[in-house]
Amino acid sequence: MSTRGYAHRIDIDAGIASVWSALTTTGLLERWLSPDARIRPKPGGSFFAMPAPGLARDALIDVFEPPRRLRLLYLPPPHLPGFDDAVAEDFLLEDTNGGTVVRLLGSGLPNLAEWDQHYRLVRVASERALARLKVLVEQLEQGESPETGDEK
Repeated sequence: MSTRGYAHRIDIDAGIASVWSALTTTGLLERWLSPDARIRPKPGGSFFAMPAPGLARDALIDVFEPPRRLRLLYLPPPHLPGFDDAVAEDFLLEDTNGGTVVRLLGSGLPNLAEWDQHYRLVRVASERALARLKVLVEQLEQGESPETGDEK
C-alpha cells in the first residue's frame, strides 16, 4: 500500500532549549497544542493531544534525543481501516545562532480514500499548531505574557 506524508518548517526566534521544553513539557503543550495534551518525555514514553475537534492523537515516543529530535508513532484511529505500517511525526530542531528551525515531517499515512479527510485534518492541524508554538515560545522568550502580550 502506498503512503503519503507532509512537511512543515517554522523559524522560531528563541533558543533551542526553550523550543524543546515547549515540545516535551505537559504544561506548555497544553498552552499551544491542546488543553488535554500530555506527554511522558522519554524513549518509549507516551504522547496524547487533541489539536483539532475530533482529532485525537495518541502516540508512543519512538525517538527521544534532547534537544534535537522527537519522533512519535501514532496509534491508528479506531474509526479508520487498519494497515500494516506506522504513522509517524518527526520533530527535528536545529539551532540557528539564537533561533531555532523546527521541521515537522509526517509520514506513513495510508493513501486510501477512507483516510483522505484524516490526512487533510492532520496536515492542517499540525501547521496551525506550529504557528501557535512559535507565538508561545517567542513570547515566553521575550518575557511577555502569552495571553495579553504584556510584560511580566
